[in-house]
Amino acid sequence: MIVKTFTDVPAEKVTMAGAENVTIRWLLGKDSPAPNFFLRLFEVMPGGHSPYHTHPAEHEIFILEGRGRINAKGKTFPVSAGSFALVEPNEEHQFENSGDTAFKFLCLVPREK
Repeated sequence: MIVKTFTDVPAEKVTMAGAENVTIRWLLGKDSPAPNFFLRLFEVMPGGHSPYHTHPAEHEIFILEGRGRINAKGKTFPVSAGSFALVEPNEEHQFENSGDTAFKFLCLVPREK
């Protein structure tokens, strides 16, 4: 069993091309014994956004704090604390902070095998 607080895990700057003012914390990542999923915490600062991108795996999102938008397929979906979303495999998407405080969300993805 692993029990920690999110502050036990260092925030790393997202360096993917197109990312602006985004950090990631691999709460349960490659170094964990989790057999099926990775759990990540993203923090997008005001004015920031993830790159517009796709990948073959689904991911499930739960918004913890702040306000943002999920941009996908030419549509914009406003989200805030308590919102959740499914990003389907190969679906183009972007997470964008639309508020004046940190936009924080959990992201669950399948473990790469």
